[in-house]
Amino acid sequence: MVGENGVPTFLFTDIEGSTLLWEKYPGEMVEALSRHNRLLESHFEQHRGTVFKTVGDEYCVVFKDPDDAVSAAESVQRALGGSDWPEHCPLRVRIAVHTGPATAIGSDFFGPTLNRVSRLMDTAHGGQCVVTAATASLLPPSRRSQLVDLGPHRLKDLLEPLHLYQVASSESFPPLRTLNAARTNLPYQPTTFVGRAKELVDVRSKLHRSRLVTLTGLGGSGKTRLALQAAAEEVEKQPEGVWLVELSSVQDPAAVPMAVASVVERSSETGTGAIVDALVDRRMLLVVDGCEHLIDEVA
Repeated sequence: MVGENGVPTFLFTDIEGSTLLWEKYPGEMVEALSRHNRLLESHFEQHRGTVFKTVGDEYCVVFKDPDDAVSAAESVQRALGGSDWPEHCPLRVRIAVHTGPATAIGSDFFGPTLNRVSRLMDTAHGGQCVVTAATASLLPPSRRSQLVDLGPHRLKDLLEPLHLYQVASSESFPPLRTLNAARTNLPYQPTTFVGRAKELVDVRSKLHRSRLVTLTGLGGSGKTRLALQAAAEEVEKQPEGVWLVELSSVQDPAAVPMAVASVVERSSETGTGAIVDALVDRRMLLVVDGCEHLIDEVA
């Protein structure tokens, strides 16, 4: 399906907190999900959207017209908010809309655009609909003027930031779950993270079990890129953020504490003991890169 502008617009939905609701109220969730599905499918059809895939309680929908996609998102949220839900299961749905090229294989779609809209959906909150600038720029002026400008945001793939908008709502939402300067200094990356899914899962699993995880391997094997991606995936889980300390240009072992202090910015003292004392009670992830020539001081 190709829109009038030459590319399709994709809308993804997800029920916030559905796993916990299924665990606690399985009977009510059967009723709630059935109502949710009927409501979404009805509104997507009314706005000329085609559901091409469902994954659990997630819907993946494609539209020819970006205005139809945003209209569908708005009407879905309005209908969900006015629905009579079971007592313990007032379903809250997050929605993301993004326009971009995609490869159609059978009835499904593939490519970076799909990855991007999925990432975008993960940043939103229940009841919220987030729209990219790629979509907003194609909307009629009357529709575009109703969007709330959220500014540029970085997603977990560490590429250049996306300018995001929110479909106007009477609700107030917390900040999007994106990478921002208050929580990380991880750098932009020139390419998307492709492959190594098993290694990424393995590194993140080890991070959840250990206070220290070391990646070793030959130069150029991708240790830094893997570490940065694993770290980016952890930003939401670290109360005080994720911070990269680059030591490849540091030659003097005595300068290591200063390098760490310049990143964490919490101690006026820069001795090893002072840095340890400053970090011991904090909840953050440090990514120390290029430290093989300073291994004793880093340890």
